[in-house]
Amino acid sequence: MRYVKPLNLFQDLVKANTLERGRLLGLDVGDKYVGVAVSGLHNKIASPLSVLLRKKSNIGLMAADFQSLISELSLVGFIVGYPFDRQKGTPDAVQVKLFIDDLSKTRKLEGLKYTYWDEGFTSKNVELLLKPLNLPPVQSKTIMDKFAAVGILQGYLDYVNRELKSDVTQ
Repeated sequence: MRYVKPLNLFQDLVKANTLERGRLLGLDVGDKYVGVAVSGLHNKIASPLSVLLRKKSNIGLMAADFQSLISELSLVGFIVGYPFDRQKGTPDAVQVKLFIDDLSKTRKLEGLKYTYWDEGFTSKNVELLLKPLNLPPVQSKTIMDKFAAVGILQGYLDYVNRELKSDVTQ
């Protein structure tokens, strides 16, 4: 896995041959779970996909799951939620970096690019939307993790598509 700057990841995607273009996967990395969202074929809309259990002991299995998704969904990169609004040494920021480092060490995702995107209260926003529904805690947590990943990926897609559009009009 290789880190690239947010705009560069999308520019590389747009420059690719139409047959080589792929989708992006949004990740909301938490202590126990990783919420997963996927972009549409044209990388304009994010949709919820799943929630994966996160344990140090299952990182190889998670990498294998990601490998399956790469081929199944034609994935070319990860957009990883990162708490930019906080100091770098916070536990949330450290756990995101450790997760990406652990995934990279498996060597199962070679050639895949990733970038970090500000998760900016995505979980809190989803929590506020779900609260009036009075869902059971387990169901609420699963939905929250998935839609936090959607918020991260959609925020990224909106930004890069706006930037791409403004570059074309200038």
